[in-house]
Amino acid sequence: MAERKDKQKVIGEPMTDEQIKVFLDFPPEDGENADFHVLLKAYRALRAEDFERFVAFFQEQGRDVRATDPEGRTLLEIVRGHGKSEPFVAILERAGG
Repeated sequence: MAERKDKQKVIGEPMTDEQIKVFLDFPPEDGENADFHVLLKAYRALRAEDFERFVAFFQEQGRDVRATDPEGRTLLEIVRGHGKSEPFVAILERAGG
C-alpha cells in the first residue's frame, strides 16, 4: 500500500520580510547600477504582492526606483513590454518609477 502525504505542497506561500529584504543586498555586475540590479532581480523572482513589499523596503533605504540599465531603460520601461505584467507596472508607477 502506498503511503499518503499528510500535507499538500503549498505553492506561493507569502514570504517573510527578511526573505524579501535579501534582494536588497545582491551585488551588481561590474558597471551595472546597483539599484537597477536589485529591482530587476526582485522583479524576476517575486510575486507581485512580495514585489510591492520589496519596493517599499527599497524606497525606505532611499534607493532610486528610476535607476537605469546600461541601455538607459528603467525597470518600468522594460516591464511594460512583458505579458501579464500589469500588477508590476502598477506597483512601479505608484512608487514613482
